[in-house]
Amino acid sequence: MRNDETTLLSPVPDDDGAPFWQYAARGELRIQACADCGELRFPPRPCCPLCHSFASEWRRMSERGRIWSYVVPHPPLLPAYAAQAPYNAIVVELAEAPRIRLVGNLVSGPGAPLNSVAVDRIRIGARVQAVFTEVAGMSVPHWILERS
Repeated sequence: MRNDETTLLSPVPDDDGAPFWQYAARGELRIQACADCGELRFPPRPCCPLCHSFASEWRRMSERGRIWSYVVPHPPLLPAYAAQAPYNAIVVELAEAPRIRLVGNLVSGPGAPLNSVAVDRIRIGARVQAVFTEVAGMSVPHWILERS
């Protein structure tokens, strides 16, 4: 089943976050870091909150993390998502940067619908890995459960 790409939410890149989406299009999860002190930051912004430097670089992450939190909206937040209910929205803390947390969806595999993982399989602390799926013409990170 294909999403109606004209009504689903899609990312709106800004100047600071554009590299995140460019790397995602290549299937890479990268996080902005201060080029002077090394502090990782997300969401991307022009200035380091730690040392106030404007120098930055994009570091490749392992694409692994843990579910920090999740929600299953009832009813769906927007009408365009009704066909995929019940679906989840998860918060993932990155393995190598636990203070960095990304919001996404837990799915059964790349390109799978948002409702492809049963709600009773979602657990706080579960290990996940990023996969990239095209949504409204952009590659976005979704998450799959790591195999034990």
